Amino acid sequence: VGCDRSKNLVDICGEKHFQAFVCDALSVPIRSGSCDACISIAVIHHFSTPERRLATLRELARLLRPGGTALIYVWAMEQEYKNQKSKYLKEKNGCKNKDKEMNTGTTQRPLSELGPDNSSQDSAWSDQLLKDLKDESCGAKPVADFRLPVHTNRTSFHSQDLLVPWHLKGGTKKKEGSVDTVLVPGGSKESQELSPVFHRYYHVFCEGELEAVCRSLDCVRVQKSYYDQGNWCVVLEKL
Repeated sequence: VGCDRSKNLVDICGEKHFQAFVCDALSVPIRSGSCDACISIAVIHHFSTPERRLATLRELARLLRPGGTALIYVWAMEQEYKNQKSKYLKEKNGCKNKDKEMNTGTTQRPLSELGPDNSSQDSAWSDQLLKDLKDESCGAKPVADFRLPVHTNRTSFHSQDLLVPWHLKGGTKKKEGSVDTVLVPGGSKESQELSPVFHRYYHVFCEGELEAVCRSLDCVRVQKSYYDQGNWCVVLEKL
């Protein structure tokens, strides 16, 4: 049985005759102790506070029967480990971005080579958002600069908390003005069209961080922890 926050992804599972439902990882509508095994891949790094990340792990452990196991993957801060670059970094100059595409009814992909250092559009987007919030304060205490760095795709991470730009494949008509748009550089006609840009939050984990959070739960023990192609991974056993 699978679950996901995205209804469109769950619908795709249904079309393939898999059992799946929509829910939040912080509150999974399954009986406690009813699962032999659970898998959480690339989920927990999207939660924005230590408390929410811990709560997600506790909810995962709740689902397991005694002796049951869980496999957890999160994105690693260390994309170069033991002198080896991850697949994510190695594909910087290639055309294999398909591994990061997302399908939510319309295919999405990372906004390649755009970041705070070389994207005036991203900078303008963040500046405007900050200005809007300050305007809404009506002369009250100025809003703190809360902006997160925007990651440049296929490069090493310089911050644990960041935004990764994604854009819809293909263009959007200008009248659909409810989303931010950028002009994507490139030679093809498709890439020259205006595309909506979305910024996804990530907390990338440092070595030992995921394992330490798991060890703070008294209902599980860490069976194994390891590094796999730019991800930190843990196998838990329910006590």
